[in-house]
Amino acid sequence: MNSEPNNLPNSEAVKAQAAPAAHLPQQGAAESQPAKPADAQKDMAGSPLWKKVSYKFVHGKGIFTFLRSSVSSQIASWTDMGVCFVFYAWVFAALDKDPLRSFLATAIGLVVGGVVNCCINYKFTFRAEHCSVKAVALKYLLIWGGSFVLNIAGTTALNHLLLHIPLPSVIKPDGIFAFSRLSVSLIVSLAWNFLMQKNFVYVPTKFDPTAIRIVDTILLHHKKLEEAVNKAADKTNQTDNEQ
Repeated sequence: MNSEPNNLPNSEAVKAQAAPAAHLPQQGAAESQPAKPADAQKDMAGSPLWKKVSYKFVHGKGIFTFLRSSVSSQIASWTDMGVCFVFYAWVFAALDKDPLRSFLATAIGLVVGGVVNCCINYKFTFRAEHCSVKAVALKYLLIWGGSFVLNIAGTTALNHLLLHIPLPSVIKPDGIFAFSRLSVSLIVSLAWNFLMQKNFVYVPTKFDPTAIRIVDTILLHHKKLEEAVNKAADKTNQTDNEQ
């Protein structure tokens, strides 16, 4: 006996009617989504040549990544060079031909240049916003440490060598140091920094979880140490007030 079969909704028909609605885009969703690179490239189709080249330089891969890295490296190198030369020529001038003079000046310049290079690479060169900042920071520090050693050893050795080679009197020690520093910096930036940053620092790696744990541990110990110092200072202040 059939009990009003025609009045019951057919489940398959209901699904078929509801399915198209599920694929309809929500109102305003398309407007809220940012333009994708493919869409941006289509928009550049009728643009002038200089705009196309600019877009490729900023967003392109391969050789364009290398070009952006070169720009970043040069900015960091000239920042490093400027700071380094200021300390060598004026701050540590009293050390004269002592190798410690070039060592200290190079070390300070490298620290400043390294910070500049890391920030530019993270935001502009490799666009590594998808990577953990903690992992990038530790990996960059490791590679920067290798660069630090190579730059200091190379600059100190080359500068020391050139200072003890008979050269025209027109060439001053400051000029020799500037040549040594710039030459070593360019070689290290291309042969070491770019390759390691491209393939290790600014890409997700298996080392990232370990790097994050190391940074978290360091920050935790720093926080505990800061709290201990504050407590000790409070106790000292209380003791002084009671006396």
